[in-house]
Order: sequence, then C-alpha cells, then structure tokens
Amino acid sequence: MENLSLLMDGFGSVLTPQNLLFACIGVLLGTFVGVLPGIGPAMAVALLLPVTYGLDPIGAFIMFAGIYYGGMYGGSTTSILLNTPGESASVMTALEGNLMARAGRAAQALATAAIGSFIAGTIGTLLVVFFAPALASVAVEIGAPSYFALMVLAMIMVTSVLGGSPLRGFIALFLGLTIGLVGLDLNTGQPRLSFDQPLLADRIDVVVVAVGIFALGEALWVAAHLRRSPLHVIPVGRPWMGRDDLRRSWGPWLRGTAYGFPFGALPAGGAEIPTFLSYLTEKRIAKRKGVDEFGKGAIEGVAGPEAANNASAAGTFVPLLALGLPVTATSAVMLAALQGYGIEPGPGLMTDQPELVWALLASLLIGNALLLVLNLPLAPVWAKLLRIPRPQLYAGILFFAALGAYAANLQAFDLFLLVLLGLLGLAMRRFGLPVLPLILGVILGPLMEFRLREAMAISGGDVAGLWSEPLAVVIYVVVAIAVIAPLAVRRIRPTPAAVAEELDTPTDESVDKEQVR
Repeated sequence: MENLSLLMDGFGSVLTPQNLLFACIGVLLGTFVGVLPGIGPAMAVALLLPVTYGLDPIGAFIMFAGIYYGGMYGGSTTSILLNTPGESASVMTALEGNLMARAGRAAQALATAAIGSFIAGTIGTLLVVFFAPALASVAVEIGAPSYFALMVLAMIMVTSVLGGSPLRGFIALFLGLTIGLVGLDLNTGQPRLSFDQPLLADRIDVVVVAVGIFALGEALWVAAHLRRSPLHVIPVGRPWMGRDDLRRSWGPWLRGTAYGFPFGALPAGGAEIPTFLSYLTEKRIAKRKGVDEFGKGAIEGVAGPEAANNASAAGTFVPLLALGLPVTATSAVMLAALQGYGIEPGPGLMTDQPELVWALLASLLIGNALLLVLNLPLAPVWAKLLRIPRPQLYAGILFFAALGAYAANLQAFDLFLLVLLGLLGLAMRRFGLPVLPLILGVILGPLMEFRLREAMAISGGDVAGLWSEPLAVVIYVVVAIAVIAPLAVRRIRPTPAAVAEELDTPTDESVDKEQVR
C-alpha cells in the first residue's frame, strides 16, 4: 500500500498539462523514429537524447518514457509491414506478423501487437512498482565486494550467455571498458588514454558514445549496403480486431507477459529468449487445439512474442532503478541520461531521488496508455513514413546525430569523436560484434573501478576481500556456471535444420541476417 501511495504521488507530478504534453511528444517522437526501418528503441532513445536538454529531470524522463514505448511500438510496425526487425527481440514478431500482412491482415497484426504491448507494459510496470523498492531496500545493505560481483555477473551474463559468440561479446566489452578508462584517474588525478588532449580529461560523454555507436554506426552500415530500390510497404488501414481475434489473443498476451518480465528483471538482459519461448508455447498450444496456422500467419505468433518483448522491457527497470545495472541497450542509454543530470545510479537512487523515480514509473504507465490511444489511429500515417527514400532518411539521421553530439558539451571536438565512434560502430557491425557489451563497459566500467578500489581499501589490499561476503561468493559461483554452461549447451545444441523444423518456418521466409544484425 505504501508503494501504491508513492505511485499516486508520482501521478500527481506527471498529471500536469506541461508534463502530459511532454509525454505526448515523447510517444510521437519515439514512434516516428522507431518506425523507420532498421532503427530499434535503443537507437531511438539515443538519437532523441539531446531533445530533452534544458528540461528538468522529471520532465525529461516523462518524455523518455514516451520515447521508450514509442520506439518499441515502431519496431513492431517495421517487423510486420517490412519483415525488417529493428532489433533481435522483434524477430519472432516478424515471422508471423509479416505473413499476416501478406495475407491482408496487417491491420489485425498491428492491433494485437499494440494492445499486447499495452497490456504487457502496464502489468510489467505495476510489478516494477512492487519489486524495485523491495530490492532497493535490500541492495542498500550490500557491501562493495558484493556490488562489484553483481556488476561482473551482469557483464558476463549479457556478454557471454545471450550472445551468439562469447568471444565477440568479450571483445566488445573490452572496447567499452577501454573507452570508459579515458579521462582522469578517480584517485590519483592522473590522465589515462587522453593522448595529451585536455578535452578528454573529463571522460568521453556517454551521449556521444551512444549516438555514435547506435545512430552513426547504423547509418554508415545501411549506406554501405544501400538498396536504392523502393521498399515494398504492405498497405494498412486503421488497426482493428474482431471478436475471434480477441479470443485468440488474450491468452498469448498474458502468457507472453509471464515469460517476459522475469527475464527482464534478472540482471541477464535480453528479450530474445522469452520471445522465442512464447512463440514455441503458442505454437504447441495451437497444435493441441487443432487450429495451427503457424507458418501461414497466426495471430498468436504475434500477440505472445510482442507481449513478452514489452514485459521484458518493463522488467529491465527493476535492476536499473534498484541496482543501477542496465541490462539492455535501451536501459543503458537511459542510465546515461541519469548520469547526464548528475544523478548517481545505484541502490540509493530510490531513497535519494524518490520524486524522480516515482514520477518515472507513473509516466511509464501514462506513456503506455498514450501510445495505444494515439498510435492506433495513426497507424496508416506511420506506414507512409516507411516510403521515405533511404538516402534522404539516413542523411536526416546523420544530421540529428551530429546535432545531438554537439549539443552534449557544445564542443566541436565531440563531432570528431562522433565520427571515430561511428566508424567503430560500422566496424563492429561488419565483424558481428554486439553493441550492448560495449555500452555496458562504458557505463559500468567506472562504477566497477570505484567499487573494486573500495573493496580493496576495506581489505587492506588483500584480493581475498573481493569474496569476503557470502553474497559475493554465491554470485561468483553463478558467474562460473554462466561461463561453463554455454560450453556444455553448445555441444548438445540442435542443428539449424532442427530449429527450422521446430518452427515450421521455410528458409526462404526467414528473416534476412543482415536485417537482424
């Protein structure tokens, strides 16, 4: 009841004409950017990060809530209408959603994705209201050794377990940790990796890193593989669902939510696993009922994975707000926004900044509702945006990326860094290196260094101090299992042919690997 009372206070901060306007602008901007081909919610948030400059933290994060859910909705639109997922978590939505669109049921596919996103996001946010404060109250008592171990766990899980290649994941993590070292040493004040450049003494701005790696890197990658032929966009009217569609969708919405939230709330990150599990579950249930339309455009194959994706996205706010641990690319960018306002993430955030935290949670609920109210009627408009020629589209992205990087510190030097980071993002996509470990390394690297030195100072320089707490020992055991388990699983992993047979998905209908990347 206390949490609900605090949430009501958050609604009191959000439900003002000015803040509701920020929420509407955030939803529209997030959908506008997220619906463009190849742009996921992480890139949408990174690209629009500078838009919030000049706002107070509460207003900025109310707008971020709208951008966040708007970008998620936009990703499902491109998956359904273009068979082009904005991120890997939308791949399962594309499988059946695009087949529905080809069969003339694009309106129903978009509707079940939007309503499922609303239901899953609302339930997930309410669960965050109950879980995050309880976890934060426990986390305040965690010592430096255990907190350092938690950060190691988050990095290992995101880098090793969920990536296709652990080696590539660790290479990306190493690059991120290296970028995070740039600047003055926290204890000695000595410059590190600054190359005698005074402008690097205060570290590289995380906004510049996020915009460079996501926006500029993606734009350069698409430009290098530009298809000048116009995109074939499937026509769509206003999304609607009949009684039979609703009857077939409500179960997958709830089951997808149950799959997605735990995976988001654990410091492991990623919505790929719950969306895949949701897809398989709905496929098997449909087979038992004898009405299996999977492989032909089953509405259950859109409703379940899309709900799992959004519930997982809501769940990521549990470790973000309670522990200061971002476990997805989007939450990493939002954590960077927190740091940009001088707010220190971690277990003390909910007690030090209660007004901001509860306003953010309230704005997530409001942004989720506005998303449904505003975007269902506007679906035909968003579909027309997909017809923007690629050269003009990515020229605009480059312009806003450069404007955002310059606005961070009003330094022309940041534009030079933006180009370098954009080329790094292009190289990472060329060699298949995941982006999330790099962003995690940049953000968590300095925090890990601080906790490591604190733990070593407590133990008088004895390395054994890193596992001097029972919780730290348990976490390191989990880390060891997380590293060893993929090696064992790889030996018994089914072949691609077996996976295709399980999904009943023809290879010529599969999502293009370059699009997924």
